[in-house]
Amino acid sequence: MMKALFIGGIKSGKSINAQNYILKLSATKPIYLATTEFLDDGMKERVKEHKKSRGDEFYTVEESLKIYESIKYTNSSVLVECVSVWINNMFYHGFNLDAMKKELTKVLKLDKTIVFVFNDVGTGVIADNKLARDFVDASGILSQLIAQNCDEVYHNIAGISTRIK
Repeated sequence: MMKALFIGGIKSGKSINAQNYILKLSATKPIYLATTEFLDDGMKERVKEHKKSRGDEFYTVEESLKIYESIKYTNSSVLVECVSVWINNMFYHGFNLDAMKKELTKVLKLDKTIVFVFNDVGTGVIADNKLARDFVDASGILSQLIAQNCDEVYHNIAGISTRIK
């Protein structure tokens, strides 16, 4: 069993690269754990694009908060798409960074292949509002937690994945 992280900017190619990666690793049809909540039409359109790109090669599980509970009993490999959206959901529903760390630590301890997709949001300027700063800080802290516990980490830019761990 292995863990991998695909991290990169928005539209960097990380999602399709992670999908192709887990399909090559999986002996059976993997689970696509979709974390998006449908908050607006823009998100609905993005989800539609993602569904189209993965076709029927995955079993889709939609869960915006409880990653661990959603995958703890499966024997299939799992693609978590995406951790950044999950962080947003957690903040939106009143959870703090400690709760997020606890949830991800449980997920990382599972004896199964899991591939995480994560937006790299830490290369910009410091935001002028607390919520944005909290989101960027949580993203940085949680991406480090995941990367430290993954066997492989891939940085994605312009559709190219480069292994960095």
